[in-house]
Amino acid sequence: MTAYRTIVVGTDGSDSSYVAVEKAASLAGAAGSTLVVACAYYPTDDRDVAAAADVLKDEAYQVRGSAPTNEILRTARDRAIAAGATEIVERAVVGEPVDSLLALVKEVQADLLVVGNRGLNTLTGRLLGSVPSDVARKSHSDVLIVHTVR
Repeated sequence: MTAYRTIVVGTDGSDSSYVAVEKAASLAGAAGSTLVVACAYYPTDDRDVAAAADVLKDEAYQVRGSAPTNEILRTARDRAIAAGATEIVERAVVGEPVDSLLALVKEVQADLLVVGNRGLNTLTGRLLGSVPSDVARKSHSDVLIVHTVR
């Protein structure tokens, strides 16, 4: 079996997605692979920021720019280091998670895409699709679906 040279893992900041990050980091550390930690997000427009500012008042700074995404990536990096990864790249990608992850896999020529199983066994996931099922179906690279939610 050949070792994976580049592994992409998606996170949305949820506890279950961090379990997937830790699993991917463990694999990357053991294989000496590059781990690309990705977080997909939608940019906010000025109207959304203004509406959030009205509701959040002093906490409105949290919705401006990519601050939440950057914090998610920092947390994922810390967890990846703790799990054994040594070469880590953080990537914030704009857009819908499935398409963004698949485009990133292609861009960095990843051998493996790792995602958590959140949404896989839900009614919504079965009817509308979920990130794990959609990436498994559409990916041209290997996909590891980590059982993060049981």
